[in-house]
Amino acid sequence: MPQKLARDLADAIERESPKLRAIAGEAAATPLREGVWSRKQELGHLIDSATNNHVRFVRGSLEPEFHGPSYDGDGWVALHGYAELPWIALIEFWERYNRFLVELVARIPEDRLKTPCSIGSSAPVTLGFVIEDYIAHMQHHLDHILGREKITTYPGAALGV
Repeated sequence: MPQKLARDLADAIERESPKLRAIAGEAAATPLREGVWSRKQELGHLIDSATNNHVRFVRGSLEPEFHGPSYDGDGWVALHGYAELPWIALIEFWERYNRFLVELVARIPEDRLKTPCSIGSSAPVTLGFVIEDYIAHMQHHLDHILGREKITTYPGAALGV
């Protein structure tokens, strides 16, 4: 299963990167509607998600169970200043970080996917769920960034993961 999860993540990167690159930097800087993140900020949120989940993946693979904090999305996005960064730089960083995570996920031993992981005050889920949810969460936001009518849902949304 780790190989399948790694392949699913790699496929999403390869499929969506060209579409992200097709968006002009000016369009990426403009929120689609008032009160929501711009595409730059939303892709930055995905970089934050990669950062937080990187730690979860490693610790869930090495420790008997993982307990970690939840994520303050607005705080992280604002502090990083994603709105001011070049669009292409954000895309390249997102791509590289996720390709790095592909290699990590592929190396996780199968039995470690059952490791209990608690994020914030949410009930424990398995490391396998955390990885699957990471990929679905990423696709959810990519669908939004790319203006798709059908937006992928992800289970962790209800958990605050």
